[in-house]
Amino acid sequence: IKDLPHDLSSIIAEGGSNFSVGQRQLLCLARAILKKSRILILDEPTANVDSWTEKLLQKAVVSSFPGATIIAIAHRLDTIIDFDQILVFGQGEVLEYGSPRDLLALEGGHFSSMIKDTGEQTEKELIKKIGLHKIIPT
Repeated sequence: IKDLPHDLSSIIAEGGSNFSVGQRQLLCLARAILKKSRILILDEPTANVDSWTEKLLQKAVVSSFPGATIIAIAHRLDTIIDFDQILVFGQGEVLEYGSPRDLLALEGGHFSSMIKDTGEQTEKELIKKIGLHKIIPT
């Protein structure tokens, strides 16, 4: 917002064409924060931002919406790894549902496989974020 020519008073063209996709995403989040929304639906909230901005967005969502219901559609696992519950979809169907910890414990599970597919370093970071030291199959 501070980088906009007139802060919150900046004019937004129809469809937001005078902003990048990432800027539009940030503006939408800023509006939700100002409205103190209790329900937030995020569709690929970090898809069009760099990793530094992604981390800022994650912190902003956590700190700005305590107790809110947040539904996030995301391919970046880092975006949702600390959510209370996760739905894993595949071909239009629910494949798995549960806490990140429970889903990681499902041997051969989809979520667990996605975590492993991120590579050894990222896998360790994601597992650490939910308070585990390694994937423990059930």
